[in-house]
Amino acid sequence: MDVRKELLRQTGIVALGEALGVAAMMGIFALLGKFDMGVLWGGIVGGLVAIANFFVMAIGVNIAADKAQNQDVKGGQAAIKGSYALRMLVMAVVLFAFAKSGICNVIALVVPLVFVRFTLTLWEFFRRKPGDKSV
Repeated sequence: MDVRKELLRQTGIVALGEALGVAAMMGIFALLGKFDMGVLWGGIVGGLVAIANFFVMAIGVNIAADKAQNQDVKGGQAAIKGSYALRMLVMAVVLFAFAKSGICNVIALVVPLVFVRFTLTLWEFFRRKPGDKSV
């Protein structure tokens, strides 16, 4: 399968999981009587940050894999480290700015970041066919 198509497919899966997770989170806020515009904006911004982080991470991993395939292991490692540092810095700045602005509920802003891992874990669990021993 083409690497770009696979990257977009996985990002689409993460985006769907984020949308479902954020919707469930907002439902919980509503059930607790705590839903307001801050929760709505926090969920939207947090979800978009999580999706963008995953997408940029996947691109960085592909670049590193290409470098490693071309026998440039140190270049691949540097690409991964640089991508990680830049992604964390951008995420911290964006999340901090929105948290300090008062536009977003801080909990609703941060919780969507965990939905990526949960989505990918569920996807892998249901993707495997019975008897499939591959990892």
